[in-house]
Amino acid sequence: MLDTIAATNALDHLRDAIYANRGRIALVSSFGTDSAVLLDMIARIDPGLPVIFLDTGRLFPDTIAYRNALIARLRLSDVRTIRPDPAHLARFDRDATLFARDPDLCCTLRKTMPLDTALNGFDAWISGRKRNQSITRATIEAIETGPDGRSIINPLHDWTAADIEAYFTSRRLPRHPLQADGFASIGCHTCTSRIQPGENPRAGRWTGTTKTECGIFLARPGIAA
Repeated sequence: MLDTIAATNALDHLRDAIYANRGRIALVSSFGTDSAVLLDMIARIDPGLPVIFLDTGRLFPDTIAYRNALIARLRLSDVRTIRPDPAHLARFDRDATLFARDPDLCCTLRKTMPLDTALNGFDAWISGRKRNQSITRATIEAIETGPDGRSIINPLHDWTAADIEAYFTSRRLPRHPLQADGFASIGCHTCTSRIQPGENPRAGRWTGTTKTECGIFLARPGIAA
């Protein structure tokens, strides 16, 4: 099946960004429900492009298995799994309940700080964010400047759920195993729940709190030394 107009535009945008930042750009992927789209596009353009995967230590085993399956299927050759600093976890989350006491700090330790370290040497990174995911993402642009000054490339920023479905079907990509069980946006198992019909895809993240983002797209609060 031929690519749709949305897919062709995204591929062109992604290809231009990769070539313009050759050797200085990476894809940051959660290997979540929609991640296979960008990963497949990367495989079509440059399967050796660095792909950064944040293993927070609290992910569903299904996500790890899905990551491994996609790496093999798409023949991605430079997937970098990064993890939080054990010293930080020992100091701030010794009993593994920080997610309930201070979810922002938990995300800082398990996601933001490891990603900042992993992005050293890169000038730009690629994100799978889409406007249809939540109100807080409704105005994202194709290219933005992140809180650290790096460019963030959002090739799928204007994609709809139908565009995602069409690409999965066209490319015969496997789905995340938890998607059929009602999980639309998948992060740590401690902070991810199923959504109800009609809810936005990220409604199952940090349910019962005002938190809507893990923090990697927000200003860095840092932690006390």
